[in-house]
Amino acid sequence: MAGIQNSAGEMDNKFPCKDEYRKYRSPLVARYASPEMAFNFSDVKKFTTWRKLWLYLAKAQQTIGLDIKDDQLKEMEDNVGNIDFEMAAAEERKRRHDVMAHVYTFAQCCPRAASIIHLGATSCYVGDNTDLIVISDAFNLLLPRLARCIQRLASFAEAQKNLPTLGFTHYQPAQLTTVGKRACLWLSDLLMDLRNLTRVRDDLRFRGVKGTTGTQASFLALFDGDGEKVDRLDRLVTEMAGFQRSYIVTGQTYSRKVDIDVLSALAGLGATIHKVCTDLRLLANLKEVEEPFETDQIGSSAMPYKRNPMRSERCCSLARHLMTLVGDPLQTHAVQWFERTLDDSANSIVLLPVHLPWCSFDEHSRGPTPWLFDGDDISPGGHAFHVSGNFVRGEFT
Repeated sequence: MAGIQNSAGEMDNKFPCKDEYRKYRSPLVARYASPEMAFNFSDVKKFTTWRKLWLYLAKAQQTIGLDIKDDQLKEMEDNVGNIDFEMAAAEERKRRHDVMAHVYTFAQCCPRAASIIHLGATSCYVGDNTDLIVISDAFNLLLPRLARCIQRLASFAEAQKNLPTLGFTHYQPAQLTTVGKRACLWLSDLLMDLRNLTRVRDDLRFRGVKGTTGTQASFLALFDGDGEKVDRLDRLVTEMAGFQRSYIVTGQTYSRKVDIDVLSALAGLGATIHKVCTDLRLLANLKEVEEPFETDQIGSSAMPYKRNPMRSERCCSLARHLMTLVGDPLQTHAVQWFERTLDDSANSIVLLPVHLPWCSFDEHSRGPTPWLFDGDDISPGGHAFHVSGNFVRGEFT
């Protein structure tokens, strides 16, 4: 135990291993998120998106009449992915400003375009717009997988609609129902979640080019007070970023009410998953439903014969954490003074990646894969129930 109490340097000598194992790693990425969702919240995605947004802005400004050269745009486009992260980190330590650190770093590989990078923009032009892009892309990863889960659960419910089972109210024996009918309770809730999440995704808009306080003053100055040109600039950049609409009114940031919508819908999905998994855990005790038990799986270090519903337990654990986080955006929105305060920044950097990555429904992660119902067929990542007498046995692959 003495070695554990030694300094970090001594520990390095005692425990040779890769550097990645010497510091905290988020289990959301290491254990639960799909590769696609993990990349969506990565630094590469974030900062290449910043550079794309600067490119979109410069292209739109050129289109509307600013003196921006084609070779400047070409230089920016060629270097979108050429990011010196160490330089950016060093510059941020020096300037205490992440956006200006990356403006500087981008300018180092785009010297001809240095004067037009971030022209007229505020930090939230890249920060908030990138968040909205990442959130939208995350929903586009999540929703098709959730729809697939619903389709498979519907097939299971149809296949088991005539299999009788004892219903419970107050967790006491009640009247008979069927396995398929009970599954429809889960199905109905998931359909509501699909509806809510789809609505939130479709309601997302782009922040656009709104300036420091939402008045577009800096862009009006660039275009000699021509409001029509500034409106066109907003539309062009919004379209280049893949959005059909931008928010009509903003402060410096998009309204943090948007984050409440997003995270409330995700918390609702967490509640559904927790309810379904709790039902499965109770049914596992009754031996009506059983999670698969793989050939080399160990049920317990002390009791290896056990067949614990560990997948459902994991999902309940993650869902419970997801549900508790919804209070954060409520507090953030409540204390957004006037056009903006910066105390919304650090917690949003932490908060958004906590909510979405574990909802990946990925067969290779440890996220909530149990909701891929496959009827009587077992497929990768699937959850199949096999009927035997009065029991329903669930198997995974």
